[in-house]
Amino acid sequence: MARARCRSPLPGAPAVSMGPCRAVAPLLFVLLGASGFFQSDAVEVDVKDGANATCLYANWMMKFLITYETNSSDYKNTTLNLSSNVTHDGSVCGNDTQAALLAVQFGEGHSWSVNFTKTNETYQGDFITFTYNTNDTAVFPDAKRKGTITIVVKDTMQPVQLNNVFVCHNTDFLEAESVTQIFWNVTVQAFVQNGTIGKKESRCHADTPTSAPTVPPTVTNVTTASTTTASPAPTTAPKPVENPETGNYSLKSGNKTCLLANVGLQLNVSRDKPLLINVNPKTTSADGACGNTTATLKLNDGNSTLIGFTFVVKNVSKTAQKFYLKEVNVTLLNRLNGSVISNADNSNFSKWDAFLGTSYMCQKEQTLEISDNIQIHTFNLWIQPFLVVENKFSTAQECSLDDDDILIPIVVGAALAGLIAIIVLAYIIGRRKSYAGYQTL
Repeated sequence: MARARCRSPLPGAPAVSMGPCRAVAPLLFVLLGASGFFQSDAVEVDVKDGANATCLYANWMMKFLITYETNSSDYKNTTLNLSSNVTHDGSVCGNDTQAALLAVQFGEGHSWSVNFTKTNETYQGDFITFTYNTNDTAVFPDAKRKGTITIVVKDTMQPVQLNNVFVCHNTDFLEAESVTQIFWNVTVQAFVQNGTIGKKESRCHADTPTSAPTVPPTVTNVTTASTTTASPAPTTAPKPVENPETGNYSLKSGNKTCLLANVGLQLNVSRDKPLLINVNPKTTSADGACGNTTATLKLNDGNSTLIGFTFVVKNVSKTAQKFYLKEVNVTLLNRLNGSVISNADNSNFSKWDAFLGTSYMCQKEQTLEISDNIQIHTFNLWIQPFLVVENKFSTAQECSLDDDDILIPIVVGAALAGLIAIIVLAYIIGRRKSYAGYQTL
């Protein structure tokens, strides 16, 4: 294909001929600025053609959440951010018969690119290619697989009218192969005509006419402590948040299901002022990785909430093994500008344990203390992260909280036994008194 000849070689990809595209010699300027709770750089790219006129312009922010396997067969989560060491080899203006290409390289052998195609009236993103290098020990310590790994995913960008600038302040997520790509504050125009960036904007569906990067997100299913500065007029208490709906999640390894999880999740992101957020399973997607001794379940609710659960296997005897929950990570992102509202990780759990080959069940509410400011409440939990057979849960080991169902008949039986003992004792005492009344005078 003609468009392929215009790409510079990316790390991990075969070299391709630049052919007739060398004469274009586009000029590219990359400007970086720090922003966000995680260190993440804003990138501004201005691609110019041979006449020094702008042909492709982009300004955006992005970062990557990646799950990788370690030498001990555990799975770890890491965050890859853009650094100040950014290059721009391979960006191409494009034309009626050739795709435009926006490409950046950063850090220790990482790269990202997106190509744009156009029709007579519109342009849109086609494919996004992300390559990360696990030889970067600062980001991937103790990685089992060494070298570059390339992920290709279809861009979800909507068609944009030619001469319009595409703008999306809201956070967008693309998930594939244990990688979550996060974008926000995106401004882009491909196939710029006459070197002039368009003045008319085409907004993404998630943006509203009043959207701006500084506007906080709207969160549904929230209870907050009410305050008032008005006169002593009567106020009503906030309506309690209902228990969350139970979601059914699963992971596959090849064609076989390797992890099953049924759970209702509720976040408490503050202790001082209760802020309860129910995770909606209808908008939540599951990703992660299965292993022999480690499994990771990552949930993305589609509204800027990311929750990761890590399970491991331990030996309890020479012949028996148990699995248990070891680590939980929670990231809350501002859905408008991608900044991190809260982020917490606790890798010291030893909960939800059951023998390998069985499942763990707890119908009652449980609380996971992730940090001083973030808790997770679980409801109707049923989890099996290893040795799933025929897409079904194995025999469940129930939590002690569910033992109430067993204690109730025991307590009732004990009460009845006590009542019977009292009746028998009263009868014996009554008989003795009656016998005493017939003594010889």
